[in-house]
Amino acid sequence: MEEILLNIETKEIRYAHLKNGTLHDLIVERKRERQMTGNIYKGKVTNILHNIQSAFIDISEGENGFIHISDIIENTKKFEEMFDMDFDLDYDISSVDTKQTQNLKIDQVLKNDQSVIVQVVKEPIGTKGARLTSKISLPGRYLVLLPNSPHRGVSRKIEDRGARDRLKRIIRSFDMPQNMGLICRTASQNATTDMLIIEAHDLLKTWMTIMENFNKTPKAHLLYEESDIIKRAVMTCVDKKFDRLLVDDYNVFDHCKRLYTPYALEHPLRIEYYRDKMPMFERFAVEKEIERSLRHKIWLTSGGYLYFDQTEAMHTVDVNSGRSKNFDREDVEETLVRINLEAAEEISRQLRIRNVGGLIICDFIDMRSRKNQRRVLEHLKDCMKEDAAKCTILGMSEFGLVEMTRQRSRGTLSQTIFTNCPYCHGSGLIKTHESISIEIERELKKVINCGQQFALKLVAHPQLMHYLDEGDKEFLISVAESLNARLEFETQDELHVNEYRFVSSINQKLIEV
Repeated sequence: MEEILLNIETKEIRYAHLKNGTLHDLIVERKRERQMTGNIYKGKVTNILHNIQSAFIDISEGENGFIHISDIIENTKKFEEMFDMDFDLDYDISSVDTKQTQNLKIDQVLKNDQSVIVQVVKEPIGTKGARLTSKISLPGRYLVLLPNSPHRGVSRKIEDRGARDRLKRIIRSFDMPQNMGLICRTASQNATTDMLIIEAHDLLKTWMTIMENFNKTPKAHLLYEESDIIKRAVMTCVDKKFDRLLVDDYNVFDHCKRLYTPYALEHPLRIEYYRDKMPMFERFAVEKEIERSLRHKIWLTSGGYLYFDQTEAMHTVDVNSGRSKNFDREDVEETLVRINLEAAEEISRQLRIRNVGGLIICDFIDMRSRKNQRRVLEHLKDCMKEDAAKCTILGMSEFGLVEMTRQRSRGTLSQTIFTNCPYCHGSGLIKTHESISIEIERELKKVINCGQQFALKLVAHPQLMHYLDEGDKEFLISVAESLNARLEFETQDELHVNEYRFVSSINQKLIEV
């Protein structure tokens, strides 16, 4: 059974895809950080960077968007990635793309203060603005309209040769401007010719409206907004034949039923309103899965565990045997393979739930047999096929390392929920009491010798003071006395456990040296 749960809050919508009761995918969308991918804007060029052949464009969404020369000229690879399509052309368009990229300069196609029509292809993350393209695509349910690209193609996911040939004939026969193209999406396999014609006309009307607004609007402005998470949930249920859509807000439940009405004959989807007092995500154990996915360590049923970590350049996943220590020596290799196979499955699921993107290194437990290494690698690839984000997986090295990339669409789950700790600045570490005690000794000598302060009070957190009580306090008093100074002590709960201050015992003012 496959179902989608929609949890609606005032400032947040959470989308959980459950497969046989287990969380398969998760999307968390905050209202102040609405998804921008697919949105079309009228933008203004603010800065051209000749050295990297790129430009910054104001799209009235805070941080300026970023566009590269390859996003401006013809770039077939981007459409292949976005829609997983197969072109039906008589020539190799990629060779044309490469030639154009080499010859054109950014200032030949863009000027400062120029108005441009652009589309967001990658969400802004942190201080980085959105990644933009000038090659617009308007997606419908069955078709994608390419207003300024002449390509006509069919999704690779449609494997039936007869269906592919039928769709190619239909889109070739459409009476459209020569500079416009069409892509048949996976759902078009079951669509009639009339349904495709109607949608093509609707997409053309939408494009004409976008162009009218572009010409009328003087400033940077949003021209077209991609469908929201609620509509995407309904369409996903219909297209992928899910069994149920469960919503815990009555107004949204009513809205979902209206969205579903035109497609009721295609698939008998159950749209239900969740009425129980227990929160829906708790009832279906989604909250526990979210909490689990925010941890570094994930235990596997075999007794092994995964350890997720992040550096500036990449995410790493370490597979460990953990509690799986008690096995026969003769069966060691097969036991390690079983742990690695389970790990591959859980890694693919965690990457979806956490929404990890970019470069990922998976360190599997070492296996002697190349055959077993291939088994684990192929299982990982099979599991990653269920991911909507585009993934590229390389082979397994002799050390059991697998390099892979996953398309980055929006911020990770941890970036959405967490912010860096103001005390450890995101390191997850604080200094030991011993380290702070050594610093205090050093600082005390500096304050007395350089600051000429001979009546001092040390103010610190109670935990640090408790550590100093065990012996260091008397030592610090003796250090002060050897320098002809008097040292007193005071605790203050408001201080951070690593923080301390020296205050004058005479006027109670903070001493700074």
